[in-house]
Amino acid sequence: MNTEQNYQRLQTQLLVGIAGLGGVFLLGTVWYATFEGWSWIDAAYMTTITLATVGFGETHPLGQSSRLFTIALIFLGVFNIGYIVNRFTEALIQGYFQDRLRYRQRQRLIETLKHHYILCGYGRMGHQIALEFAAENIPFVIVDLQPEAIAEAEESGFIAMQGDATLDDCLLAAGVERANCLLASLQSDAENLYTVLSAKTLNPKVRAIARANNEEAIKKLRRAGADAVVSPYITGGRRLAAAALRPRVMDFVDGIITGTNRSFYLDEFFLEETLCPCIGKTLSETNLRGKTGALVLAIRRADGTLIGGPMGDTYLYAEDLLICMGTAEQLRQLSHLLAVSRPYWLHQN
Repeated sequence: MNTEQNYQRLQTQLLVGIAGLGGVFLLGTVWYATFEGWSWIDAAYMTTITLATVGFGETHPLGQSSRLFTIALIFLGVFNIGYIVNRFTEALIQGYFQDRLRYRQRQRLIETLKHHYILCGYGRMGHQIALEFAAENIPFVIVDLQPEAIAEAEESGFIAMQGDATLDDCLLAAGVERANCLLASLQSDAENLYTVLSAKTLNPKVRAIARANNEEAIKKLRRAGADAVVSPYITGGRRLAAAALRPRVMDFVDGIITGTNRSFYLDEFFLEETLCPCIGKTLSETNLRGKTGALVLAIRRADGTLIGGPMGDTYLYAEDLLICMGTAEQLRQLSHLLAVSRPYWLHQN
């Protein structure tokens, strides 16, 4: 049971206890006013001192039946007050109020996020993804059903919320309608499938990336709307083979794709017709390499055509995707020169 559910349960129990105490008070007041003929003020006063067990005398002399009723009223009052005190004490000991406060603070923080990433699942793969996002200063939210995983994520300084990522309410709480990308890295393919379906229904523009354990799951996730599907077993096998056959190449690729201490980075830039001043010019005319030092490795045209190692006479067109390599400063200068500040899929939002 997560923090919000615990708080709702406690709130319900306290309201039931308070309502019960109010019912006992009303019962006592009506009894004394009806059967003893007292005024409503006297009846309410007698009920109050009875429930409070303060030891005052009777407001007016009571008959035998009313004294028996008063005894029952005392027991009912003690039971209700004890129940309320017990619930309140449990809340203090278990820290429900503090958890609720932290929950609300976290939700307010999530509500301020825009163009962020949602990471569903904080297992071994999710942990590594979170480290990469943190190294890139990417705003992201972790969603996991296990309280141990949430506690571990929060200890690492990440924004995390406990919940079932396959449910619409959970994704909405994570801000899926404002998010740019969702990564489904849950344990089962079925959970990842439901998560992708829910995310795409709530926000058709969100980029959905899913983990799959087999070939059949890859096909189903793509049909469900996943923009990219990654199988750790297939990808891992390919990487192991490449590391065995081309170890130096793999060392170089790993060095520019992942890690916090790398010198070179790979990035992609989407050329918008209304913003980019380089559209309609050749690479030689733009002199991107000379002005920034960054290297254009490939260009993907709007129709999907990929141009690897483009030459100086290659033209740049609207909706081209440039895949470039350089230092952080070089890529920052290139981004400014191309009037691009975000990866290409974010422009679709």
